Amino acid sequence: MRHFIIPTLTLSAICLIACSPKNDYQSIEGQTMGTSYHITFQGGDQDPAIIQQTIDARLQAVNQSMSTYMPDSTISKFNRLPSGQNIVIDGDFAQVLQNSQHIYQASQHAFDPTVYPLVELWGFGSKMNVERLQAPPSEDSIASTKQLVGLDKVQLSQIGTNYQLQKSVDGVGLDFSAIAKGYAVDVIANTLKNNYGVVNYMVEIGGEVATSGQNAQGKAWTLGIDTPTIDSTIENRQTITTISQPKDGTLHIATSGGYRNSLVYNGVRYSHTINPVSGKPVAGNAPSVTVLHDSVALADGWATALTAIPYQEALTLANANQIKAIFVVENADKSGFDIVKTQALTN
Repeated sequence: MRHFIIPTLTLSAICLIACSPKNDYQSIEGQTMGTSYHITFQGGDQDPAIIQQTIDARLQAVNQSMSTYMPDSTISKFNRLPSGQNIVIDGDFAQVLQNSQHIYQASQHAFDPTVYPLVELWGFGSKMNVERLQAPPSEDSIASTKQLVGLDKVQLSQIGTNYQLQKSVDGVGLDFSAIAKGYAVDVIANTLKNNYGVVNYMVEIGGEVATSGQNAQGKAWTLGIDTPTIDSTIENRQTITTISQPKDGTLHIATSGGYRNSLVYNGVRYSHTINPVSGKPVAGNAPSVTVLHDSVALADGWATALTAIPYQEALTLANANQIKAIFVVENADKSGFDIVKTQALTN
């Protein structure tokens, strides 16, 4: 699973970089969730400063709800909560949890926001330990930690308009970093539409993107997927393929990949993503998976699920769930990369 503090920038918004806004298009940017956001939109008479204040306040509310790096956030309070006790959660938290529960079930538990104890055990979390694979945790440690993993150990209830949450096992914790950035993109897009009547926009947070309508050139927004080159950076990244939004339509897209956060042990490259089922780092997974879905939150969660398991299993899982996905995988002679699209994307 990914964490707020380590953004995975694998999707580049070509028109944000290459197409300077003109006419009445505006651009604003800021910081959130340990990364940056960029927004380009046709604003008419709207003051971009006022729009940005609204967006920043909305993002702050999402962070206050779900950031594991804020000790007073709702999610941090829940993670410290003993089993059997209830905590009141907000609508944002409840929606992200419900999205997570859906992907958890549909992905056969490949996506699981309770995986955080395993991430910490392997040294890939807040206490990063790059040498961890040199002395990996014992099978007993993995097995005992896995007892804290499983979204079925978290119970959501609703009383009237209020949502409550509790855990059935002490030590269970949630980490929504593999879906919250996508949700935040949805939040900004909805703010632009519902608060300001904006139809033409592109919203990006840490590589997760929502677009609608047309860009400043009157054309469909075009997004680039990065080549998953080991140790590449934002400055030297290259585009391997592009995706265009239907003109006057919408696009919700997220990319996940471990190639910027991986290591080699005994000749095998391991992602820092932990498979919640095996309890171990993933080897043999696709370096990059891009998902198109009804919302960026669902795209974000599914992209993580499909990188948390070996590539062939992920491709089978995506096809079984009719997920629109693009896998970028190393070709047979290891001289480059192949692009593999799921059936839902090619039909």
